[in-house]
Order: sequence, then C-alpha cells, then structure tokens
Amino acid sequence: MKHIAPVRAALAALVAAALMAPAAQAQVSGGDLATSVKADYDSHLWPLYEHFHRYPELSTIENETAMRMANELRAAGFRVTEGIGGTGVVAIMENGDGPLVMMRADMDGLPVQEKSGLEYASEHQQVSPITGEEVYTMHACGHDVHITALVGTARQMAERRDDWSGTLMLLVQPAEERIIGARMMKEDGLYAKFGKPDYALAFHVSAGDVAGKINVTEGSPYAGADTVDIIIHGVGAHGAAPHRGKDPIVLGSEIVLALQTLVSRELAPREPGVVTVGSFHSGTKHNIISDRAHLQLTVRNTSPETRELLLNGIQRIAVNMGRVAGLPEDKLPEVIISEESVPPTVNDAALARRLRSAWQEEMGDDAVVENPPSGMGAEDFPILATDPDIPMVYWAIGGTPQADFDREAAGGEPVPSHHSPLFKITPEPAVRAGVESTVVALMDLMPASGD
Repeated sequence: MKHIAPVRAALAALVAAALMAPAAQAQVSGGDLATSVKADYDSHLWPLYEHFHRYPELSTIENETAMRMANELRAAGFRVTEGIGGTGVVAIMENGDGPLVMMRADMDGLPVQEKSGLEYASEHQQVSPITGEEVYTMHACGHDVHITALVGTARQMAERRDDWSGTLMLLVQPAEERIIGARMMKEDGLYAKFGKPDYALAFHVSAGDVAGKINVTEGSPYAGADTVDIIIHGVGAHGAAPHRGKDPIVLGSEIVLALQTLVSRELAPREPGVVTVGSFHSGTKHNIISDRAHLQLTVRNTSPETRELLLNGIQRIAVNMGRVAGLPEDKLPEVIISEESVPPTVNDAALARRLRSAWQEEMGDDAVVENPPSGMGAEDFPILATDPDIPMVYWAIGGTPQADFDREAAGGEPVPSHHSPLFKITPEPAVRAGVESTVVALMDLMPASGD
C-alpha cells in the first residue's frame, strides 16, 4: 500500500484546486473554436489530462476520478448529480427549447502496470474489487482522453450558450472495461431521472488512427460480445487406466476444435464473427484423469442474427460432443452465457452522414476519414441507446502520430495496441480533436432558436 497515502494527498490537493475552477472558466473564449480549444488545452486541459493519466482507477471504484469530474463540470456551470449507477456522474445544462443530446465519456482504467516510458506514466496502485489484491493501474485504453475532452466540451458549450438551444446531458460512465457501467447507470433510472435523449453520442481515442483525425463509419464500429463458460463433467480415473473414466480434457479439446467450424462453415463468409476459447482449465496432476474441465469463451458478432447462430451453435456442439463421448444425459456439458453481454455498436447511418458533413465543413475535409474496424472489440455504449431506441453515433479520434506508423511500416518498433503496458496516446491532437468534434456535433444537433 506504499503508493496509496501520497496519492490520496495529491488527489485531495487537486480536488481542492478544482473547486477554484470557476475563475479558470474565463480562459475559455468564444470566437474561433480551434483557437479557443488550443488555449484551453494549454492552460487547463493538459494539466487535467496529466493528472488523470497519473492516477487511473479501476472499474466501479473510480471514486476520486468521479469527484474530480463532478467538480470540473459543476465549475463549468452544469447541474451535476453524482452516484448514478455507482460512481457515475450526470451533468445537465438546460439552455432553452430544443433536443436533449447526451454525450458520454468512460473513465475507468485497467489493472496493468504501465511501461510506456512517459514522464507522467502511472505508478498508481489500487486494491482490485475483483481479486482483493493490490495491483498497478493504467489508462491503457485512453479513457483519460475521453474524460479530459468531456471537460473541454463542457467549458466550450457553457461559453457558447448564445449559439445553441436545447438540453445537454454529459455522462461520466464507470466500468466500461467490464462492460457493466452503462447498464448500471441505466438501471439506476438514468432516463427516468434526467429524460430520454433525442441523440446519443460518444467517441473513443484510437491508437490505430492518425492523431487528430476523426474516423466515422455508417456501419458497426464495435462488435457485440458475450462471455460464455462451458463446464465439462467427466469421470475421474487413474492416468494409467483411461478406459475406467471419461476424460474431460480430451472432450474439451474436441469441443474447442469443433467450435471453430461455427465461423468457418456455418456463418456466411462475408458476415463477421469470432469464437475464441481464451481459457482451458482441468486437472491437478500428471497421472490423474480429472472429472471436470472449464472452458472460458468470448463470442463476438455484429448482428442479432449472428449472435443467435453462434450461441446456439456453441450449445449444440458442447452438448452433443458430450453425447458422442458417452456421457449420460445428466452429465452433459453445461453452457453458461453471462448476463454481462453487450449488443453491437451500430451507428445511425443518416446521423453519421450528418455529423460527417458538419465536421468536414467546420474542420476541413482532411480532418475526417472512414477506416473500417480492424478487429471485433466491444463497447457497452449501445446499451444506453437501445430500449428505448435512440439514434446514436460513436466515432474514433486518432491518437498516434503518422511518423509512428511510417516507422512501423519500415520495419521499426510497432505501434502498441490498446490494453498493452506500452500503450500511449499523443494527448494534444487527440484531446483537441475530441473537444472540437464534439462541440461541432452538439452545435449541429442543437442549433440556436431561429437558426
């Protein structure tokens, strides 16, 4: 616990400083957006980003981060409510007639020891709410960019109240890394307490895109995800007498191989899907045939139809491979689908086109790209935009300089991925583009009365 006391002292001092933030609001000016954001970054947002990066907090225990965000948003003139869905924060600014638009930023870090080499690298530690062990923490996915940009957005929108009309809802969401935070906020009566948004917006910084570029697609930038466990019941025996048992390791291996046919032979070739067995545990000793095996899977999709095909296929394969092995009906493998599942993130195509046009007009054609997703990463943001159905757009902001991609292409050091201990974002272009793109989107969706 050697890091905890000095960290708490530093956090207390910074929180106290945040209470003086109303005076700093004068640093934000109207006029040219890019110039104003640049000035605010230099004076306010860069120190804030550095603080968040140094002191990441794990999912569901983002207490100091949430308090700092609440103070920052309150200082910007928003009506702030804390403790929504655990540590979630909701900030509201009512500014005349018009739509209710929600902008969300996630705030949790990861249990990773940072090895980026940055001068402001995290050395923070917390006791994990999952394992009870003290672990290093790191913003290895860029959520520090998201919340810093949300503060910058709040300050710009407060300064420009004459230029928009409606109600702005800013969400500071916990526990995205465990894909439970959005659901916790929603189940805590988010929309009953604050109103159902007419539009839902969010962005994610991307190490795979050029720093400062806006990457928006009309399709599905993030996949849906399910966590699946398969429990295999075998019959234990001596390793020298395998005929006396039913080996769950052999059966589990057959299930793992059979699962690969779901994507390769049952899913249409142009429809994306992933079935990954990430963990296989069984046995205790060389010469003992275990009576149990446990497989842990992640399953990814981009449509409800694909999800149903994959989950039904996993159930069918696991159970019937148990029958092939000769297990009795009451000992067949169990397939357990976790409640911690998320639907795919699917952008509203018309809204994506509208915002792309606004970004190109205000920030330049070369500021916007449309690069297809390179993987099947998942995100819990769409939970906030479904049931009831809310038009949403989720875009990416590049965080890696072009020179780093050029170096990798020439055979040099590769660009670290998200969740890597080497992960790093170039903060200024990412935060500034995050603020600018969000403000432009909000202004477009909430024009001033009479515009």
